[in-house]
Amino acid sequence: MDSRPHLIHLCSIFMLLGLLTACSSEPDTQSGISYDSISNASPAFGDRLITASIGDASTLIPMIAGDSASHEIAGWLYQPLLKFDKSLNITGQLAQSWEVSKDGLSIIFHLRPNISWNDGQAFTSEDCAFTLALIQDKHTQSAYKSDYAKVTAFETPDKHTFIVHYAEVYSPALSTWAGLAIMPKHIFKDEDIMQTDLARHPKATLGPYMLKDWQAQQSITLQANPNYYAGKVWIAERMTRIIPDSATQFLELTAGHIDEMGLTPTQYSRLFESKRVLKEHYDRYKYLQSVYTYLGFNLQRPLFKDQRVREAIAYAIDRQELIDGVLLGLGEIIASPYKPGTSWVNQSLKPRNFNPNKAKRMLADAGWTDSDNDGYLDKAGKALSFTIITNNGNKQRADTATIIQQRLKQIGVKVNVRLIEWSAFIENFINKRQFDAVILGWSLTPEPDQFNIWHSSQTGARQFNFLSYNNAKVDEALVAATRTFDQEKRKQWYDIMQQEIYHDVPVVFLYAPYSLPVVHKRFQGIKPAPAGIGYNSEFWYVPKELQKYQITSIKP
Repeated sequence: MDSRPHLIHLCSIFMLLGLLTACSSEPDTQSGISYDSISNASPAFGDRLITASIGDASTLIPMIAGDSASHEIAGWLYQPLLKFDKSLNITGQLAQSWEVSKDGLSIIFHLRPNISWNDGQAFTSEDCAFTLALIQDKHTQSAYKSDYAKVTAFETPDKHTFIVHYAEVYSPALSTWAGLAIMPKHIFKDEDIMQTDLARHPKATLGPYMLKDWQAQQSITLQANPNYYAGKVWIAERMTRIIPDSATQFLELTAGHIDEMGLTPTQYSRLFESKRVLKEHYDRYKYLQSVYTYLGFNLQRPLFKDQRVREAIAYAIDRQELIDGVLLGLGEIIASPYKPGTSWVNQSLKPRNFNPNKAKRMLADAGWTDSDNDGYLDKAGKALSFTIITNNGNKQRADTATIIQQRLKQIGVKVNVRLIEWSAFIENFINKRQFDAVILGWSLTPEPDQFNIWHSSQTGARQFNFLSYNNAKVDEALVAATRTFDQEKRKQWYDIMQQEIYHDVPVVFLYAPYSLPVVHKRFQGIKPAPAGIGYNSEFWYVPKELQKYQITSIKP
């Protein structure tokens, strides 16, 4: 779930390259420095990157995490065998190479040698086997479990070879291994994965950063891993400040207290332009996100069991109004759960036009009329009323909910809007299915499989089909599309899936927003690509003369 999502400790002490180091409590002044003049300066170790998040992480165990805030932090600590590169192609991560058998039923991973967890224990194929067995374990509640349930056997012929076997062709197989972070067997082997303290206090990681400090609902601080296998990590610390309100984040950005954040459309188009200090010291970026925003219905609620009610609501929402009013034009209207412009979109589906009169007729056909002339529809003495929840701090979603509330009021539907702090939103409402309707977003990968979101088997605890959607044709299409490597056949099945979802309206697809990140100009090495700007962020750096928080050596 989106979003893919820090009270600063100005003095910290940590071990680096055999020396204890500390950061100064006062930032350097940078007046008179030309960022352009040293854009090609050599990388240097040091400084701190401070970013902002609207919500705190809930766990640092990736296979348990279902929210983007947790994945963002955990992704710095643990890594999968494969990853998507800057062009969104599969490439190696912990695995340096791999081979798929001719029958498509086995994958042989050749692991990178000489990788160690940060406690000194060697990373081996036993860790891979343990992680696979862990996510397959019936006790593990993971939204990603179905991807790995299809592995019927595995082998570890030596410390650097890991082999998995499938009973039948599974076309998303490779991409799933870009999503399963490997966990250290020697640390987790005797732990209850659902209860362990390691969710907040990891003991061994191997990513580019290590957890230094976590102040709940305030900040998470990471420090560079001096032994990162993939190369030198230049930025000494990364700090995520939990700032639930985007307006407050922007104030902190303007004051120079944070270095990176995702701007709202208003901040990007209007406020940024009016702030000379921001234009001088920060770079803006804009690209279409692999994300979409939707209004989803809890299909276990009696009101939303009637497809006519759901479709009527879809006709009562003016998506262009949302694009213009909420996104200031920085987004695209969608009709299906794929990124606009990609080959997987069913082009025959068009967003439902804004048509409140049709919405009223459909509700009347479903038995909803204003029998007492109070301006609201009712049936059998009960008003047509429900509550939309979304997470506090996300202004786009809050504004979207308010506009939808106003539009539905015009056709006689009473809507309440409730904003909830992110962690409570996930744990107490989404995971427990305690909601009528929700405004949320899904982050997408280049792999088109969406089994975890739409298949009727994925409605259990912590799984992603929390709307309880159930359609046999969708189930069939989702499974069939994974049993062939033929892209045209997969496309045909996914077209069927999209057609059925479009008809059933378990969600109202609203828009795909542009990503609008801003980063302080002192950070170098940022190279925008189809994957965005974050794909290589572990190798960003700040030239020595631009470092704001200086690192100074002290004796141990």
